[in-house]
Amino acid sequence: MIAPSILNADNLNLKNGIKKAVEAGISRFHIDIMDGHFVPNLSFGPELVSDFKREFPMTDAEIHLMSDAPKVLVPEFVKAGADLIEIHYEAMSEEEVNYWFDYLKSNGVKTGLVLNPDTPVEVLKRFYSKIDQVLLMTVYPGFGGQKFLEGSDEKISRTRELLDQLNPKIKIEVDGGINGETALIAKNAGAEIFVAGSYIFGSGDIGAQVNKLSEILK
Repeated sequence: MIAPSILNADNLNLKNGIKKAVEAGISRFHIDIMDGHFVPNLSFGPELVSDFKREFPMTDAEIHLMSDAPKVLVPEFVKAGADLIEIHYEAMSEEEVNYWFDYLKSNGVKTGLVLNPDTPVEVLKRFYSKIDQVLLMTVYPGFGGQKFLEGSDEKISRTRELLDQLNPKIKIEVDGGINGETALIAKNAGAEIFVAGSYIFGSGDIGAQVNKLSEILK
């Protein structure tokens, strides 16, 4: 699955950009929420998600929450209609992570745990029973357009091996520096969901880029 990140889309032409990707077969979009505190950047808020679900009700909104203020933000994105919310292991205590996973499940929202490049995959042993997918950052979070970090494929492979022991149904998503070359590297290492921002939205023909990446990942 390709989950385009709208962070790199043209904000003044966002609806049209999303529409072109949907027409090319995209069924899920990755929406980066940055709070200016956990990461040094600001992005979107709950209202954008509400608007997205109004205009594209059959398309999933995947929320990548880069924030250490879940008490403020998680309920708002649930109300806005998020289909899946991914929270960072590094942003809060393990007790809080568990609490918010339970909260999301009780509200019918799918769950994801995000691991930064330096976070060991073994932490998944403590949360695997509560997550639908794991998001492995292949760059350091905060800004789009970065290069895929060397050694990310090894971490993806270790994660797949661990999840095959814990719960093989949990999918691995990768985010950061994904293009035709790195997507294939990540796929061969065990990734199944690919967040692509600059690659999809930065080359002019959005539909053509979606189709190109889809062909590479077949």
